[in-house]
Amino acid sequence: MSMTCFIRYQIDPFQKDAFATYAKNWGSIIPRCGGHLVGYFLPAEGTNDVAWGLIKFENLAAYEAYRTRLKADPEARNNFDFAQGKRLILREERTFVETVEGTFGIPAQ
Repeated sequence: MSMTCFIRYQIDPFQKDAFATYAKNWGSIIPRCGGHLVGYFLPAEGTNDVAWGLIKFENLAAYEAYRTRLKADPEARNNFDFAQGKRLILREERTFVETVEGTFGIPAQ
């Protein structure tokens, strides 16, 4: 059973560009450490201080192995330090979800 780690960030709305840099940096780090990066999302309209990141894993064991590799990765540590130094993430929540079969990736007709 695959699962997706759904990360909800409360960000400083005045540092949206810095968060975009932070998110783009994960584009090479996450796959190297074993996660399938579904994507990062910034607010466009409406609420201006909430962003999301979605990372898919085969199972919980794969997620745990990914977290271990992430903690040891110098580029990942630098990206965490970048976010902390800028204080651009005010709050972070993780929820693990699974796709309801037949409801994901259906193109518009």
